[in-house]
Amino acid sequence: MKLKNKKAIITGGGRGLGKATAIAFAKEGIDIAITGRNEQNLLETVVELKEFGVNATYEIFDVANYDEVKTGIKNIINKLGSVDILVNNAGIAAFGTLNEMEVTTWENIIQINVMGMYYVTKEVLPYLIEKNEGDIFNVASTAGLNGNASTSAYSASKFAVIGLSQSLMKEVRKNNIRVVTLTPSTIATDMALDLGITDGNTEKVLQPEDFAELIVAGLKLPRRAMMANASLWSTNP
Repeated sequence: MKLKNKKAIITGGGRGLGKATAIAFAKEGIDIAITGRNEQNLLETVVELKEFGVNATYEIFDVANYDEVKTGIKNIINKLGSVDILVNNAGIAAFGTLNEMEVTTWENIIQINVMGMYYVTKEVLPYLIEKNEGDIFNVASTAGLNGNASTSAYSASKFAVIGLSQSLMKEVRKNNIRVVTLTPSTIATDMALDLGITDGNTEKVLQPEDFAELIVAGLKLPRRAMMANASLWSTNP
């Protein structure tokens, strides 16, 4: 499927997976709006995106704040004119045992990773339903498939993302909207490096560009086909 001139919204698009996906989209001729909380990162990324000759813009808002989301999405639609693709990428992680982790940290992970995805999707979905076509990619994690010690908050949030995504997929198939649940293993993002999860070795560890290629491949499937779920793993254990 040709992607040129499609319109995409990518949350958490200023760095990491979001930025890599935005660049991959721009190479395909997709106009893009990225969101985040760090204006400098967003500005720098938009400059890079425009070098590919696409319309690129950004909005600053916290996905965990519904009022900000409502205003931000309306502003994006006004700038892009419409929307065809949503990538729910914004998220945070923190690790610690259930008793050690502060309650506020636990709550914040759920609020951003789950409620943030819900808020953004709720505001974008009516535009896709009106067009009777669209694509939504929700970024979960292998941590949402299996819980591990000290990952209770993060795993709980990603289990919820998977459940939300699978339910939504069954709701909106009749509207020709494809909802894809992505469950990547460890990727060398800024967040993963900051948390010490990986050393980022490019020979052994998945890179953000690998993840972006998977999303583009899903978009290029004929409309009759949908990649409902996809896991991405490194070939090196």
